[in-house]
Parts: sequence; C-alpha cells; structure tokens
Amino acid sequence: MLSINRRSVLGLLGATAGSAILPRFALSQGKRPSVTIAVQKITNNNTLDIWNEQSNVGERVFFPNLWEGLILRDWMGNQGPVPGLASDWKRIDDKTLELKLRPGAKFHNGDELTADDVVFSFSSQRVFASTQPAGGKTIFEDDNKPTSVKELPATVPGVGRRLWPALAGVEAIDKYTVRFHNATPDVTLEGRLYAFGSQIANRRAWDEAATYVDWARKPVTTGPYRVAEFKPDVSLTLVAFDEYWGGRPPLEQIRFVEVPEVASRVNGLLSGEYDFACDLPPDQIATVQNTPGFEVQGSTINNHRISVFNVQNPVLKSPLVRRAMTHSIDRQAIVDALWAGQTKIPAGLQFPFYGDMLVEGWFVPEYNPTLAQDLLKQANYKGDPIPFRLLNNYYTNQTANGQIMVEMWKQVGLNVEIEMKENWGQIHDPAGIKGVRDWSAGAGFNDPVSSIVAQFGPNGEVQQKKDWSNAEVNQMSQIMETSTDRVQRKKAFARMLEICEREDPVYQVLHQNAVFTGMKSSLKWKAAPAFAMDFRSNNWPS
Repeated sequence: MLSINRRSVLGLLGATAGSAILPRFALSQGKRPSVTIAVQKITNNNTLDIWNEQSNVGERVFFPNLWEGLILRDWMGNQGPVPGLASDWKRIDDKTLELKLRPGAKFHNGDELTADDVVFSFSSQRVFASTQPAGGKTIFEDDNKPTSVKELPATVPGVGRRLWPALAGVEAIDKYTVRFHNATPDVTLEGRLYAFGSQIANRRAWDEAATYVDWARKPVTTGPYRVAEFKPDVSLTLVAFDEYWGGRPPLEQIRFVEVPEVASRVNGLLSGEYDFACDLPPDQIATVQNTPGFEVQGSTINNHRISVFNVQNPVLKSPLVRRAMTHSIDRQAIVDALWAGQTKIPAGLQFPFYGDMLVEGWFVPEYNPTLAQDLLKQANYKGDPIPFRLLNNYYTNQTANGQIMVEMWKQVGLNVEIEMKENWGQIHDPAGIKGVRDWSAGAGFNDPVSSIVAQFGPNGEVQQKKDWSNAEVNQMSQIMETSTDRVQRKKAFARMLEICEREDPVYQVLHQNAVFTGMKSSLKWKAAPAFAMDFRSNNWPS
C-alpha cells in the first residue's frame, strides 16, 4: 500500500519563496490606487473573448471587472443570480424569457446599451455561426441590422451551443426590452444568462474592428474597467471606466502580470513588486502569512479537480480498467498531503448551490486497491502503458498530484506514464495515443446542466473531442435540458452520475478546488469563493 506523508509530497513542489522585505505599496491621499496582480496565466488562447477563453484563468481576469451580462453572478455571496445590465426579468412561457435593460448603462466607447447590442451578442455572426438550435431553427436573424462578418475561431460556435443548445434567437421588443426565445422548454434560461459566455458586447465596436483578433484583444464592454493594453503571454492592463453604471470604480488601474512559477509570484509579492499573488499552494501560505504586512485569502470554490479518460485508447476502452483507476486513488491522502486538509472530497460532480437538485447520499468511488486489482484481472489487463497528458502546474499542485496518482496506479498494477505538455493544444492534440488527462469541472450556474451536461453531454467538450460518448447519458442530457418536471430532471441527473462516475467512467473527481491568494494586508480586499477577483466599489475600502 502506498505510503505518502505530507513532507515527502511537498518535496515534489520545488523551492519555496525567498526572503522578504517590507512592502512599498502605499495609498496616496485623494488618489485612486492601482494594483498589480501576479497570475499563473492570463488567457489560454491570447484573446479576451469570453466565448474563446472558457477557462479558470479567464474567469479571473474577466469577471466582474471587464465583462458583464444581463444577469450577474453574486461573486461575493452565494454565486446565485442578481440584476445586472437587466434590471428585472420575467417568464413569458417555458421557452421565452423577457428582460428589461437598465437605461443609461454605457459601453466603454460611450454608446448606450440597447436591445440591438443584446441581439447581436447572441447572433450567428458573434457566436453561433451556421449551427442551429436543438429542436428548431434560428429566428430573428433577418431582423438584425447588417453586421460585419468575421471569421470566428472554430471553438466559439461549439462553446455557444454547449451553453445555449436550443436558443433560437433574441428579439428586440423595444430599445430597452428583449426576449430570449428557445426552441425547446428550458427551466435554466435565467441561469444560462449569468454563466461564463453570456456577457454583452458592443455591436459598433465589432463592426469597426478590422479583424476578429483586433476586436478580441480589446473588446468594448460595459464593466467597471476597460482594456488599456493587452500583451499576450505577458500582461493585461485594465483602467477605470468612470461612466460605469454601477458607480465610479475604486481603482485607477488593474494590471495582471503572467508569472508561471509559484516561487516567483511569492517572491514578487513579498518584495513589493506585486500587490497580489494568485494560485498559491497550501505550503506557501505560511511563508506569506508569517511575513508582517501580508495575508492569504482563499476558500474552496464551485469547481472540482478531475481526470478525464479517452476511450479511443485500446486499454481504456474497457470500463473495467477505468473503474479500476477510480478505485486506485486515495483522495484523502492527496487532500491531506498536498492541501493540508484545506479542501475536501465532494459528493461527485455536484455542488451545494444546486439546492433541491443535489443528489443526497452520493459519493465518489471508494479507495479500494483490492477491488481495483480484481477489476484489472477481469479486464485481462497485461500491463500495457496508459499515457497521462499533464501540464506543469496549470492547476495548483498539478504536477505533484499527477506523480502521486501514477504511484497509486502503479501499486495496483497499472502502468501509467506521464507525458508533460506545454499547452492545452498539445493536451488535446489528436495525434498520438491519448489516455488520461487532467481537467477541472465547474458549475457556471446553480443547476447540474451547467456542469455534467455542459461538459460531458452531447454538446460538451469531451464528446466534441471524441474522448468518450454514452447514448444513455445523451438521453438523460436531453431530459435535463428540456424537461420542466423537477423530479424527472433530478432522476436523470442521478442516473448521469451513476454512468459517468461508476458504470462507464468518463472522469474521476479528485477533490474540490480551492483558491488561495497572497496579498498586502493594507488593501483590505476580500477574495470571492471563485477564481474571479472583484474590484468593484462594494469590495474595496473607500
């Protein structure tokens, strides 16, 4: 049986931060401060487009400071819906939602937000391209004013239909009223409107941009801060937008700087180069907190660390092998060793804010090496290698976590080999033999549609990339997306958990994700229970 203690595991994480000197940040009387934030990564695809940058790192730099939707997420609270660019909304029927826009809300170019911008933001030109809604066809497109056609990245329409599988179109009722029309019933329309992707863009800025990249690297939005400069893979600078509908922003400037190494982020924080250092592993918390003038903010978030299986691999084609892999992992040992107990093993791929849709009594596969060995024997596994594509600490503790899992798999007879990759393109590259890959799975809003269906259903990334598919899961996904019967929907969700985590595993949940941010104590800022960093006036001392 594998013997791992916290000290031996932390040794895999590399050097700790160096010595500290006093911080040099000071608030000037009467002048708004500026902050510099060291992040592991700014965006994955070198754009600032919410549809092209569906990632944890994107959430951090986009929300709630740059992009805004008609309905906002309560970032500092329960992560539920609150009024945003829409002041109120109502259901017309099971397929139709009407929203009243907030008069006077302005874009960064001075334009007032109108229904025309909302219609554009959910149009074929902006998101859906030639894709059609499930159960119907696109409507209202002919009513739109001409919009310049730009070549969208191939991922954008797929992501659009992942979040809005049956959206047929948005209708402008008048200047400040819009209706969202779905081709099928959907009880989650309100939730989809505050998910990552449903934020509103300025139509005129899109038309005036020469190319998609020109637009996507300086999008015109309504947030409290606007883009001043974006240097891909280097830095992103946001500056205050004083005509923001929510009030004058408290900061003059927010600068995100890409610093991949943890030690460099910590050293830069303690030397005064940075005001914040993101994604700290637990073993660095004491280093920061024991330095006068610094503290660490953080908590668990609505996101789980998972591993994903590719069944095109001849070994992983057998669900018995995948089941063996899920029973080989001692999750609690990983939580204790790498996270100092500061996160937990969740009840599978679900989150408490699902409310009455939460499947009570569910749990991840038990750690049972004997059962794992028996399953491998049933599968007639002969020790063939299984590749494990891994990024170097894109996720906190990712490399050490991967190394530990390989050792745990090895103890039951599984031959898993790490393949270090540089970026997500290499992780998903169809060339070569795929096997296991690291990922995280979050919930964009308070319904399981936003996680298990969006990521593993027929429109999800896993099936789009042909990693795995299951006909019954797709049937259950349709029920989840179209049924208005809450009991039927919950039953379908429970069945999806059974298939995806136990019968025909597509993923294994490892632990709930947790985010820890080092900062200067003098700033009096509070971290949200999310990747997002809120720098609005409600979260900054006056």
